[in-house]
Amino acid sequence: MNCFSQRLRRTSPLSGSSRNELVPSKPPRINGWSWPPQAFQVVAWLFYSYLAIVSFGIYIPLLPPPWNHVVYALMAVAFIVHFIAHIAAVTIDPADASVRAKQSYSSPLPVFDRTKQPHVIQDLRCYLCDVRVGPKVKHCSVCNKCVEDFDHHCKWLNTCVGGRNYWCFFGALCSATLGALLLVVVILFIFIQHYLDPNNLRTAPQFDSMLRNSTWLVFLPLAPIKTSSAGLLILAFITVMLSFISLLLLGHLLGFHLYLFYKGISTYDYVKMKRQKDTRNQDTEAASTHNGKTNNNATQNPDSSIDCEPALSQSSSTCKFDKGSLSSRLSESICTELENFKKSSEKENSFHYGTENPTENAESEVCMSNIKSWKPEAEEAQSASVKSVNSVPVVQDPLGSSVMTPDDT
Repeated sequence: MNCFSQRLRRTSPLSGSSRNELVPSKPPRINGWSWPPQAFQVVAWLFYSYLAIVSFGIYIPLLPPPWNHVVYALMAVAFIVHFIAHIAAVTIDPADASVRAKQSYSSPLPVFDRTKQPHVIQDLRCYLCDVRVGPKVKHCSVCNKCVEDFDHHCKWLNTCVGGRNYWCFFGALCSATLGALLLVVVILFIFIQHYLDPNNLRTAPQFDSMLRNSTWLVFLPLAPIKTSSAGLLILAFITVMLSFISLLLLGHLLGFHLYLFYKGISTYDYVKMKRQKDTRNQDTEAASTHNGKTNNNATQNPDSSIDCEPALSQSSSTCKFDKGSLSSRLSESICTELENFKKSSEKENSFHYGTENPTENAESEVCMSNIKSWKPEAEEAQSASVKSVNSVPVVQDPLGSSVMTPDDT
């Protein structure tokens, strides 16, 4: 029977063109011993065995008394507690009580149709497990079952971590961190003493018959095996690097769960809140970007504009208004007043620099007062458009005879 050729379990429809595809029906995993094992689970047990062998068989026996007995006791407590907690966390079934109460627990789950139910758990009912569940229950897609007080799915244990096995998981985490820390300290001490005072590490009775310091014994005191100094140091270097990496990972994980204790949330709650926060940030950035583009488009392409350009030519004058919100009556009146003002200035045959003609000033003031004081009824209803007309910059002709726009200069 080839168990590794089976397709992965899914709790969502497979990719395809039809929405009527059903979720494949697979039996749930009871605990971490369910076949097949995860690769991380195998690596974890092999690494645990390696550290136990090199700790109790090679490096702790080299410590001088009474430190060897103290480290023996501390390391034994750490390894034994971790072994028991690890076995318990893997063996305990974290499934919800309603799932464990089913007689057909290990049989394939009912087929789930996404076209009928959009979510696996809806209204406190799981449509895959076909049971009523609590508010803190989540259906794990790997274990294919509802887990009570779901925290996360651990690949190193090959099972889910929930309310029923969380404290076993936490005990295994704490004991593993303590064991890795003790092993790093022991190997660093042996490194230093090997170069400073090797005789301080050769206190076992088996070393009395050995005269050369380049030969060392391992697996004391039951089965002493000779090895060289280089072999001992190379193995110590490999072990301390692996232990240090494990200590960093375990310490980070332990600190994270202590932070979750302080916040009173689970790993799943933390992941949900982080995703919701990221989604809100993305929506805010998208909204601000959209508003910025809208403002730029409104600035570059206004809805209405007015361009009044009376020319300085004696033969003709032009006054152009773009289509906007002003009425035709307003356009014609302003153009008429401007043309009359220009014609009155053209009748003068001489110009006086630095002096002003009182008659001309009076006529100009009358014309300008007529333009400024004239307010049609449509202007009151469209005050914003009239403000745009008044905001057109004008320049006084040095001769005092006409009004020019910046383009005329």
